[in-house]
Amino acid sequence: MTVELAASHGRRPEVVVPENSPLTIRGLTVSYGHKPAVFSVDMTVMPGAMTAIIGPNGAGKSTLLKAALGIAKPLSGQVRVFGKPLDRQRARVAYVPQRASVDWDFPTRVIDVVVMGLYRQLGLLGRLRASHRARAMECLDRVGMTDFADRQIGQLSGGQQQRVFLARALAQDADLYLLDEPFAGVDAATEKAIIGVLKSLRAEGRTVVAVHHDLATVRDYFDNVFLINAAKVAEGPVDTTFTAENLQAAYGGRLATAQVDQLAQVLA
Repeated sequence: MTVELAASHGRRPEVVVPENSPLTIRGLTVSYGHKPAVFSVDMTVMPGAMTAIIGPNGAGKSTLLKAALGIAKPLSGQVRVFGKPLDRQRARVAYVPQRASVDWDFPTRVIDVVVMGLYRQLGLLGRLRASHRARAMECLDRVGMTDFADRQIGQLSGGQQQRVFLARALAQDADLYLLDEPFAGVDAATEKAIIGVLKSLRAEGRTVVAVHHDLATVRDYFDNVFLINAAKVAEGPVDTTFTAENLQAAYGGRLATAQVDQLAQVLA
């Protein structure tokens, strides 16, 4: 995809939208109070790839994801999932929220959390069958958490909790996975396990979109990148879009010294 830079004035370049795009956003604006958190954003997610959403703190990354899911209500714009409105495609989408947004004191076991991903099969009053538990255990095995199935969720470490929520998303057997900061606050072993699972989903032809904060790992982890700072800055393949110029446009003077040093090595 050709890199598209957001312009404050003038006509937008025409964007060719693939018919099979898992997620297409056009003209999306979301406001909290008087200031738009996301302003007139276009985004086209490529199928069977891993896309990182990056930008400075407060840039609207999580808001963009929540608006795409219908969690945040947009003022304007259009969202299409595999070419159709979200309400007609929810079964094809799985979501992993930020850990900070979850009540970890809620008295539920790990296996119960993963079974929540099977709600479309179970229904509101559906009976949990052996096949459902077996499916949940398969997903826990995939993230290395089978030994914790009967543990209370609040007793887990941050990295373990993140793995459990990824297992819940896996149980949905979705085509599009949306993750909000999946690597935030986790240990190195958990990060390695999570990226391994996400890459296996890509190998299966699934699509992964993740809000990501570690600029030093973008090239290793992702195929495509979407840069945002309230408005869209650029999107496209990592090789051509994850550049010093686009990062400067997105972050301005807010890139920490440590990040600048890391990126100098990554982009060299």
